[in-house]
Amino acid sequence: MEKLMITGGRPLQGTVSISGAKNSAIALIPAAILAESEVILDNLPLLSDVAVYSEILEELGATVTWEGSQMKIDPSSIKSIPMPNGPVKKLRASYYMMGAMLGRFKEAIIGLPGGCNFEPRPIDQHIKGFEALGATVTNEHGAIHLHAKELHGTKIYLDVSSVGATINIMLAAARAKGATIIENAAKEPEIIDVATLLNSMGAIIKGAGTETIRIEGVSELHGCRHSIIPDRIQAGTYMIAAAATRGNVLIDNVIPKHMEALTAKMQEMGIGIEEYDESIRVLGAPSYEHVDVKALIYPGFATDLQSPMTSLLTQAQGVSVLSDFVYSNRFKHVPELVRMGAKIRVEGRSAIIEGGRLNAAKVKAADLRAGAALVIAGLTVSEGVTEVTGVEYIDRGYDHLVSNLRLLGADVWRQTE
Repeated sequence: MEKLMITGGRPLQGTVSISGAKNSAIALIPAAILAESEVILDNLPLLSDVAVYSEILEELGATVTWEGSQMKIDPSSIKSIPMPNGPVKKLRASYYMMGAMLGRFKEAIIGLPGGCNFEPRPIDQHIKGFEALGATVTNEHGAIHLHAKELHGTKIYLDVSSVGATINIMLAAARAKGATIIENAAKEPEIIDVATLLNSMGAIIKGAGTETIRIEGVSELHGCRHSIIPDRIQAGTYMIAAAATRGNVLIDNVIPKHMEALTAKMQEMGIGIEEYDESIRVLGAPSYEHVDVKALIYPGFATDLQSPMTSLLTQAQGVSVLSDFVYSNRFKHVPELVRMGAKIRVEGRSAIIEGGRLNAAKVKAADLRAGAALVIAGLTVSEGVTEVTGVEYIDRGYDHLVSNLRLLGADVWRQTE
């Protein structure tokens, strides 16, 4: 078992460069299945989820090669084979294989996804979209079976503004006959990234990033080269870590507009923020004001930054309230922070956080972002060593985490037990 060891109390100083977006990569890789020739993805984050996807594509018959952060995918020899078990069970985003396989082969058998288990995430809106396009969808022994003689464009209204459902429907509709309109679509930057790739492959998609997306289906898509957008959640995590340690850090390779909700709250706390074209500098201060934060769908405060933000708010004076209106049960990091001395209580969808000093402790990450929260908390502790287990979750979203933190002056290392 691996664990992260942290001796905190050091302000982070220096520059960190942000990798490509995990939440884009896990949709862009299956999107490559829709092409008939090679797709090249640049700026790919080197994460465990990405490695699993590479394994899945090779199992289907695709040729996958790596050169640093570049992945070349040749899907020309890919075949439609059932995937009820195996690698697809290792990651939650395996559901994107449904839309991609349905779009190319008009059929798919995909095992229900795994990944972080902080709250069930139903795929009813995905299924609603597939059925509206003309597919028959059944759940047999824990695997989703999809089949269609033909996919036909249609109008689809999403009951919930779901990122996964929006992307999955886009994937299937890109090679359907006729026009598809998705209403109440999610607006996240990662959706724009996927639409950009598909359009470069020959798709006709308009309106990505708005609540109405229009897709004109085409019979064939070709290969292309695409560079993935920077990871706004990774960037936000380093911004929060810099502030929590009262440091001075330049976060490079970032799109400042994607960070506006976080930036506004950090400035409200009294944290210095300097924005440049493709970077943000975070300047810590001796003391921070308490604030109230509500995690909402984009462009609101990102739910994926709710857990790291909890750790930062333990460093503020007074009482802060952090509410999550995206996921109601995303507070599994709170008991672990309490083990470190945090004064937090959860009431429904909200965590009430009283600022105060944290102590070193042995804690366990229950999911990806909870792990990031515990690492940030450990960085603030000036005495003792914090031990964080559940490293496999952290590896799903943060490549080069230890080396990046060490470059910024942190005393962090991995240890095998």
